[in-house]
Order: sequence, then C-alpha cells, then structure tokens
Amino acid sequence: MRTANSSNNNIQYAKANSFKHPQPAVCESQKADLSRASFAFLFAEMVTYAQRRVTGIQDLEKRLNEQGYPLGLRLLDLLFYRSISSTSSSALSSSSTTSSPPNRPLRILPLLHLIHGPLWRLLFQRPADALEHSVSPDTPNEYMITDNDPLVNTYISVPKEMSMLNCAAFVAGIIEGVCDGCGFEAKVTAHNQGTEMWPGRTVFLVRFGETVMERENVLERAGVK
Repeated sequence: MRTANSSNNNIQYAKANSFKHPQPAVCESQKADLSRASFAFLFAEMVTYAQRRVTGIQDLEKRLNEQGYPLGLRLLDLLFYRSISSTSSSALSSSSTTSSPPNRPLRILPLLHLIHGPLWRLLFQRPADALEHSVSPDTPNEYMITDNDPLVNTYISVPKEMSMLNCAAFVAGIIEGVCDGCGFEAKVTAHNQGTEMWPGRTVFLVRFGETVMERENVLERAGVK
C-alpha cells in the first residue's frame, strides 16, 4: 500500500495487481486503451493532489467534483460525435434517407438515460445500476443514479475517521459537466449508501435548477418528448 503522505489519517491506494474487476477502467477506443493500472495511478495522484490542498472532506469532494466537470463536457462531445458517426455509417450502408443525427436531449429523462446508459458504458463498460426520481412532492427536481460498485472507489482505501468521504465525487463532477453541457443547470453530489451486498454502493444525487424545472413543465405541456 502507499499513502498520500505520512499522516495516519491519509487515504491509501490499492496496488494495481489487487484490482477486482477484469473490464477496462475508462474510455476505450480502437487505437488507444488506458490500462487499469495507469488509470489507478493517475486517479491516485489526482486524489493526492486534491488532498494536499484542502482542509476537510467537503473541500476534498468539491475539488474532485471540479476536476471531473471539464471531463464531462468533453465526454458529451465524444458521445455525440460517436453517435453521429454511427448514424451516418448506418445510413450509408442501408442507403436510407430517413436517418438523422441524434439531437441533444430537451427533457430531463432523455438526458438522464443518456448518462445512465451511454455515458456509463463509455466510462465503465456497463450501464449504471439504477435511475430513480424522488417520490417526495417537495423535491421534484431530484433524481438519483445508483452505482453498486463504483470503479473509482476500487483504488481508494479510506480510513475510518474519513468514512464519509466518497471519491466518486469525481464522477459526480463528470455528470454535472454533461448536464451543463446539454443546457441543464444541475448540482450533482455522491453519497455513500452501502448495503450488506454492496458495501461500496454510491448514489449520485442530481438536483436540477429552478429554470430547468420551469422549462420542463413548459415542454411537458407542449407535448415535447
């Protein structure tokens, strides 16, 4: 094990040969694959860099969120580029004139399905485990995306005195970047919601802004999907 620095309450990072999952860690292309060991090293250094510049758990999660945000903006462009390329190839192969490039989502649910499915597969080679809407009438702007075993937390060993820390705040920043890139003002936070079966289970709470909800109501009345 290696630690971020000499203090006893610092985060520890798992060795590369102790990883539990065989699938690739992050985005994959035909020409370049980033190995799990490389990603583990990079992410560990990101957490170390952030930890050295903060004084508490909330500040550390905020900094990780800020590091993930610009990546979300770039991944959104990549998602739509690949979708457009795939659509164009399909149209050419089928000689179809009815196919059209995908548009950015106008409603909340299509946006969240984009995150829950294509974005998660792009990052982690699988969809997220659950997508839910708050049942409370007081929080209609809240949605939850659940990952039972966040890959980024595989590399992190958090001491007991920092048990509230969730380094998946980095992924929350990615989600926030995708939302903002699509024109949906949102605040995304990562929360530990472990169970006996899934001790590392994380819920990403997505809170949309007031203007987003007003637009959602207008589009719903207009029948826009």
